[in-house]
Amino acid sequence: MHNPNPAGVIAASTERTWITAFVFCFLTMVIDGADVMILAYSLATLKTEFGLTGLQAGMLGSCTLAGMAVGGIYGGWATDRLGRVRTVVLSVLLFSLGTGLLGFTENYVQFAIIRFVSALGLGSVYVACNTLMAEYVPTRFRNTVLGSLQAGWSVGYIVATLLAAWILPSYGWRTLFFVGVTPVILALLMHKMVPEPSTWTRLQSADRAERKARERVEGGKYKQIFANPNAAKMFVLWSLTAGFLQFGNYGVNNWMPSYLETELGMAFKQMTTFLVGTYTASILGKVIAGMAADKFGRRKVFAAGCLGTALFLPIIVLFNQPENILWLLIVFGFLYGVPYSVNATYMTESFEAKFRGSAVGGAYNIGRIGAAVSPAAIGFFASQGSIGVGFLIVGAAYFLCGMIPLLCIREKQFDPARE
Repeated sequence: MHNPNPAGVIAASTERTWITAFVFCFLTMVIDGADVMILAYSLATLKTEFGLTGLQAGMLGSCTLAGMAVGGIYGGWATDRLGRVRTVVLSVLLFSLGTGLLGFTENYVQFAIIRFVSALGLGSVYVACNTLMAEYVPTRFRNTVLGSLQAGWSVGYIVATLLAAWILPSYGWRTLFFVGVTPVILALLMHKMVPEPSTWTRLQSADRAERKARERVEGGKYKQIFANPNAAKMFVLWSLTAGFLQFGNYGVNNWMPSYLETELGMAFKQMTTFLVGTYTASILGKVIAGMAADKFGRRKVFAAGCLGTALFLPIIVLFNQPENILWLLIVFGFLYGVPYSVNATYMTESFEAKFRGSAVGGAYNIGRIGAAVSPAAIGFFASQGSIGVGFLIVGAAYFLCGMIPLLCIREKQFDPARE
């Protein structure tokens, strides 16, 4: 029978596809965030069982960050070469199986090596999920969706907190890592149910020999980026922005629990309760910021979130009191969630499709240098007697993170929906 409204059927099918893709990517981000925090909650037990020094325990975090940086760079390349969906699936398989294997390790070296390898997947999945969704979601509410996607990380933090509180005391750290195998099922379902976006498939539709010949002339993805003056400029600016953003984010995540316990004198249970409140506020901040960025613009909302966070950190350090600290943390959680809500959309729209994955993956993961430096920098100030002073440095990083895009990065330079 003739379909009287084929356009409507196609539109409905497309909408179902990107909603399905979003569900899988959101769950993937939840797992990504939880996996990172599971190690943080297990460190004390690992130090005791493996007889680790403080430096060795810290190096496990560095192994994670190094693996995520390498994985993110190659993950961006893989999204352009292998496909957006396929890269998400392979990344989830890698870090899920790797996390499960950690439960079988017997010493520090085994744990560090496997953690580095599994972290390759943790780093690449972030780039792949955001590139995939940026190309699937219509322009008018793209940042609302991608902002909600970023909230998956914060949900993952809460999931990890609750799992650690339940599993660690009764079953030990190995069981906590064994649970990390379950996302394998998610990856297999996504591979079956989500097709590659048309933006990517159109680029692959040309004759293979023709594409190879063009690539020989144009060079690799990074050669193409730096041969294009605007793309090269955006790459450098986003690398700097990502470095300051991750300096701030990882500095806060690594040291806020210790700050609340040691300098504000909170008991462990009270501290975890307050952090759940902070992460919950961050989820709300990311969702609202995503909606606001679609209405008022990526640049304004991103900068407002960074500058607001920069101004609020000194308030927490200088004006905290037992009766107001919970509310200060909730407001802070809301503010520091805003930049990550907008970051993915703003960045992906700064590069054209043919090297988008490589550019986003490269710039964001070069920025992980900031993530690697931040815990050590704050640790230096902690060793001098004050984590709070380190947080003031984090505030300065957030200030620079907001000013660079505000002054230098125009939004919506390339719209995936129109490519």
